[in-house]
Amino acid sequence: MTKRAFTFPGQGSQAVGMGKDLADTYQEARNVFAEVDEALGQKLSAIMFEGPDETLKLTENAQPALMAVSVAVTRVLASRGFALRDHAAFVAGHSLGEYSALAAAEAFSLADAARLLKIRGQAMQQAVPVGQGAMAAILGLDLETVLKAVNAAAEGDVCGVANDNAPGQVVISGHVAAVNRAIELLKAAGAKRALPLPVSAPFHCALMQPAADAMAQALNEVTVKSPVVPVVANVIATPISDPEEIKKRLVEQVTGMVRWTECVTWLVKDGGVTQLVELGSGKVLAGLAKRITPETPAVSIGTPADVDAFLATLN
Repeated sequence: MTKRAFTFPGQGSQAVGMGKDLADTYQEARNVFAEVDEALGQKLSAIMFEGPDETLKLTENAQPALMAVSVAVTRVLASRGFALRDHAAFVAGHSLGEYSALAAAEAFSLADAARLLKIRGQAMQQAVPVGQGAMAAILGLDLETVLKAVNAAAEGDVCGVANDNAPGQVVISGHVAAVNRAIELLKAAGAKRALPLPVSAPFHCALMQPAADAMAQALNEVTVKSPVVPVVANVIATPISDPEEIKKRLVEQVTGMVRWTECVTWLVKDGGVTQLVELGSGKVLAGLAKRITPETPAVSIGTPADVDAFLATLN
């Protein structure tokens, strides 16, 4: 019998037009987008469907938008007899995707998840003045080598690993000068590529502490329930279900490393998962899964055609 984990994508998976075909096809998706629009007091769905791209890419818009598409797919599947609580052993989400996972697993209401991600996006954007922080993707080196380099490059500044996405794909974050020093060290260590990323803030590092404080306050003002299936938390790469621990780990996640390689490895090796199902916009996580655990089938579901194709495999 197939044992599945549902995974939920993070920032960077957004694209103008996301969710529109779902809304055109399914009432369940239209309901999700309408509820998110109402919770935020803005027509986020119009930005998702029509752009412009630079408005959708704003962190405060991209985060709730990606969550909305993921939850829409989850609810469409549930309406067709494939409910998360019955068919997933675990959920996990990449960075903001952890909120999508928790909303899909009924730990948060949809409206609360949308508002939390709006706050999170704004707080992350405002935590560091523009031009002071940077991120870079490091390709072709293992995590230990990257960790040593960022520690050496810090020199009193902040420099750390933001995302361990897959073997040979690590993202670093911190002060501009420190990240630039790390890039040079990593090139010298044999990185295939060390690329500055076009991001608006240095996510998942100590510079995000003001945003972590904002999220601690925001999370204390919402009801968090035990999810219907455990969530494998980004910062510890093991499953949690206790509402107070969920809040704690979401606060830690703002400044902490996204341990995605470890999360997926735990799902397969310790959790016994035999299929990874990515729900939402894009196919980034399925691509990472092929690098982390190539023997485990991974599928992405983000469009009506994907829904039909997936359900057809179950018959």
